[in-house]
Amino acid sequence: MTRGAIPQASSKIQSRSIRSASLRAFSHHSRSLLDIESLSDADIHSLLKEAGRFRRVSIQKAPLKGRHIALLFYESSTRTRCSFELAAKSLGASTTLVSASASSIEKGESLVDTGATLAAMGADCIVIRHPSSGAPHVLARHLRIPIVNAGDGMHEHPSQALLDCYTISEHRQSLKGLRLLLVGDIYHSRVARSNALLLSRLGAQVTFCGPPALLPEVAETIAPGVRVMRDFDRALPQADVIMMLRVQKERLAGLQISADEYVRDYQLTPERLALAPAKALVMHPGPMVRGMELTSEVADSARSLVLEQVRNGVAVRRAILLRALGGRA
Repeated sequence: MTRGAIPQASSKIQSRSIRSASLRAFSHHSRSLLDIESLSDADIHSLLKEAGRFRRVSIQKAPLKGRHIALLFYESSTRTRCSFELAAKSLGASTTLVSASASSIEKGESLVDTGATLAAMGADCIVIRHPSSGAPHVLARHLRIPIVNAGDGMHEHPSQALLDCYTISEHRQSLKGLRLLLVGDIYHSRVARSNALLLSRLGAQVTFCGPPALLPEVAETIAPGVRVMRDFDRALPQADVIMMLRVQKERLAGLQISADEYVRDYQLTPERLALAPAKALVMHPGPMVRGMELTSEVADSARSLVLEQVRNGVAVRRAILLRALGGRA
């Protein structure tokens, strides 16, 4: 899995520089959320515990009243952007959405200048989604407000991994020994990376499944213990949780695999789901392409947690924003 470069940076950001940038940023912004690797075990358990409290108890006060959160989205988003916005407003904060197509970004303004402008206007926190890996780390190095990574290139999507982890924990007593099967376009998936890092760290056995064009063998190095399997039918009996990932047809065109071949070998159908253990759960981070990654029968089945993931996303992102801004619910 390669990581892209930030256009405003003086050189390409490789894996080592991203990690060191993350650590430097955390020394100044201990409440930022840049990636899974920068979270301590205590951070992870605290965020999941707080999210659970938000799911069980209604909010009685506005702990972030008077605070302002900028949603800086260089890429289109529905679930992530809306859930961060709903989470912020439910805690009493105000929000401003800045998109690349309707701002000075379109005129060529740099990432750092855009972030500095938002901070100067009074933003207390910036939630950023960017097509280049490392963008949140660049902002964190230059600004003195918390930065929350809402997805950066092919690098990470930490809030998605946290909400997926929380969703699984609602159905399983322990993550230790849990067998998680991630299926599809692993190569381009920041969701796959963050989930593998987080869940393997918490004791789960993570397996990637997909064709070589979408799943290089090097994916095994993402986290300790990660495995690669090519045969979906053979992998399913060993899965407690099956997480399907979005596959974009346009990406298949130059990869020597057709959409029909992908559907034949990797689509999750009721017949394939029957190969998995009876209590195996189905997940998808969205956007979900029915008829491609999975059928409607599976997506709408009693074993599907897709909408539950969306609901839990608001609670988890409340916890993330509360941590970022030091509030107490």
